[in-house]
Amino acid sequence: MAKIKLADYVIKFYANLGVDKMFVVYGAANGDLIDAFSRTNNTDYVAVLHEQAGGFAAEGYAKVKGNSIPGVTIATSGPGGMNLVTPAGNCYYDSVPVIFITGQVNSQFLRPNDSIRQVGFQETDQCSIFKSITKYSKLILDPRTIKYELEYSLHLATTGRPGPILLDIPIDVQKTIIDEDELIGFSKEDLSSEFDDKEINEIIEKIYLDFKNSKRPVFLIGGGVRSSDAISELENLGNILQIPMYPTWNALDIVTSDYEYYAGRIGTYGGAGRNFGIQNSDLLISIGSRISGRITGGNVKTFAREAKKYIIDIDKSNLKKENQQVKFDENLYCDAKIFIKKFIKYLEKIEYKNKNEKIQWTQKCIEWKKKYDPVKPEFFKNTNYVQPYAFVRKLSEKMSKKDVFVADCGGNIVTCNHSFETKKGQRYFTNNGNSPMGFSFSGAIGAYFADPTKRVVCIIGDGGMNMNIQELQTIKNYNINIKTLILNNHIYGITKAFQETNFGGQSEACGPRGYKPPNFINIAKAYEIKTIEIKNNTDLDKKIDEILSAEEPIVVDINCHEHHTYEPRIFGWKTPIEDMYPYLDREEFKNNMIVKPIDDWENPIMPNDNKKKIGSGEA
Repeated sequence: MAKIKLADYVIKFYANLGVDKMFVVYGAANGDLIDAFSRTNNTDYVAVLHEQAGGFAAEGYAKVKGNSIPGVTIATSGPGGMNLVTPAGNCYYDSVPVIFITGQVNSQFLRPNDSIRQVGFQETDQCSIFKSITKYSKLILDPRTIKYELEYSLHLATTGRPGPILLDIPIDVQKTIIDEDELIGFSKEDLSSEFDDKEINEIIEKIYLDFKNSKRPVFLIGGGVRSSDAISELENLGNILQIPMYPTWNALDIVTSDYEYYAGRIGTYGGAGRNFGIQNSDLLISIGSRISGRITGGNVKTFAREAKKYIIDIDKSNLKKENQQVKFDENLYCDAKIFIKKFIKYLEKIEYKNKNEKIQWTQKCIEWKKKYDPVKPEFFKNTNYVQPYAFVRKLSEKMSKKDVFVADCGGNIVTCNHSFETKKGQRYFTNNGNSPMGFSFSGAIGAYFADPTKRVVCIIGDGGMNMNIQELQTIKNYNINIKTLILNNHIYGITKAFQETNFGGQSEACGPRGYKPPNFINIAKAYEIKTIEIKNNTDLDKKIDEILSAEEPIVVDINCHEHHTYEPRIFGWKTPIEDMYPYLDREEFKNNMIVKPIDDWENPIMPNDNKKKIGSGEA
């Protein structure tokens, strides 16, 4: 008989999967779980200073490891567990397999019903709190079910559309001695194939017929391609069809900037040239994307408005007509890898050959991307401060194909999406769906532990850095060689831009009124971490080389101007995404439109903009 403490069994289970690091904050209710590390081989804990940071780190870990190996974070009951709400939301919206484990009070002190607020000290109904932001949440009361719950939750976390799991384990259950030989596990044998081969083949035939007759076809690629481990298959499909490929925000390291048919990043902050391709298309094939409002803009009826649209996705809810922001002509419930492989086989069977007109269309889309690059030559010339787009573009040029780049949220998403040029083999990620400030610093910690052989570079703003600044101690404790680059504009930059646009130039609670950043150099020095200051664009090459070559953790304070405007972007939620601010000359705009421009939308004037109101149908 193989007798083992339940807490030991839990930690051993994840260790045997290949989870070599788990992120923890100690508390009385998870003490047995953390104590189990001392008796478990092939894994260890990383003691972070705040549960939110532990959750972000687990997300970064999972993103670098890949879907078969989840991130794991462990917190105590009450406030410890509740501090994991934001990271759980991150993983739920961005489809990341992370196991959130919370200790719970002894089962005898659990409230008998929800009419009683609390019985045990720090007792909290974690499952109810997490239900809407996890694929599965379970309070484990019967120790005999532990094997089933661990295996079943792992299956849910890593298959279909991946996502987070919550397991809530009372103290007395953690302490229970169980017999491994008597445990009953979860069996996948009873699961039938979810996908209809006949339907898949029918859709592929329809797509091909429409493709054959189209003049301006495009691919729209989402993060689901990575979730299904279909990146190489997608590249093969792209090489066969040779049509423009547009990544969504979660796919910027799937369709990389150096890919031959990469046509740019699209959406509300995509850039006019990148959006022209989507908006002028006559056939759109979307794979693995939920098509969010950041892609379509608020005026969804204008999105790819003359294109026949196909969506292939593994999330059935995204395929329901009534739930769609964009109405697609054909919806297919299917794993991205299965679909792409079948599509390739079909094309091989019919011996598909490229037609010149489609190659010309692809070239036009790539020309648009190059012509309307958001990073302007003049951005590199300023000697008073660092222009963020210039810095990030220089950084991307110098980073290698093996590096991991983690961007923070808020304005940093926009800056990096506009400026960072990805290379095949790189990891580039942020959190898009929930998008909490401060994610990237802790996410980079997780990325480092997922693969310490890779160089990890983190971009974060001064506001975001303040959110989890305590993790500088984690950096120091473990000597984590992360490059933390703070784009310091001394203000909540994108909040300031939003207020200037919508509140007549008022600046409340974002700086200078209500917010002022600390001296990050002094703080980093207090943690005995190497620092660099970059005051302006002078010698950017030399400074970036110094940063990337450092063999130790480094914090870099980068002096940016507070009035960075995050352009190009749509102005006004009803704006069609092809008409970006700063607006092109109307004749130039019309010359780029193959599809008829929208004449009846209202385009407001930017504050302090002396130009008259310009709509796409006005001179």
